[in-house]
Amino acid sequence: MTRNIGQFFTSLHDTSKRSRAAALSLLLGAGALGLMLAQGVALAAENAVVIAPPALDEPIAASTAHEETAVFAGGCFWGVQGVFQHVRGVTRAVSGYSGGSRETAQYETVSGGQTGHAESVQVTFDPGKVTYGQLLQVYFSVVQDPTELNRQGPDIGTQYRSAIFPLNEAQRRVAQSYIAQLDKSHVFPAPIVTRTEPYKGFYPAESYHQNYLTLHPDSAYIVFNDMPKIANLKRLFPTLYRDKPVLVEARQ
Repeated sequence: MTRNIGQFFTSLHDTSKRSRAAALSLLLGAGALGLMLAQGVALAAENAVVIAPPALDEPIAASTAHEETAVFAGGCFWGVQGVFQHVRGVTRAVSGYSGGSRETAQYETVSGGQTGHAESVQVTFDPGKVTYGQLLQVYFSVVQDPTELNRQGPDIGTQYRSAIFPLNEAQRRVAQSYIAQLDKSHVFPAPIVTRTEPYKGFYPAESYHQNYLTLHPDSAYIVFNDMPKIANLKRLFPTLYRDKPVLVEARQ
């Protein structure tokens, strides 16, 4: 039954996420699909395990007088943003695009898969409360499957690739060291395809993509694909989890 619901979601990958989410939400009330969704969510939450922290990391900052920024891509930015919005020490998490040019940083264009962009999330954090390495640990444990090439779950294309965009040499060193560490430990059943890519800029996504998980918790897409990630964050990282998400303010 779990395989069937996975195939159902995958078969819809050629439509926009918003259309897909709306259609699935209408179907969620159907008894059979509702049962399949519930079982799939429960299975996803039960199977997740926390992985070891990075052997190389920046120490917790002695002062909280400054903030740092990180950029991660791991499939649809709705879930990636939603997870990081629930991490203690994160002060802002914005959905957007990274990897391509400013001119092509629009949802419909990026969805074509030819822009070089990945749906990404810009995470601003307090290094006195959470380290870059801890964010990476959450990213690999909860946010996405680092063994899926140019896809995550039902979403297929280079815009859904697993990628890290280090903003400085320290981040690049920690990220690459951690990928090598995880590869060597064989913690995942297949090779890690996550890559560090040159940071070319970050461009916020359209307003309707911001805070999507929080605003649409009953969307079938969110229920099946992303709510298990929030549950896993709470279960696997209780000291990093916060119940109230830090939301992106509405644009004026």
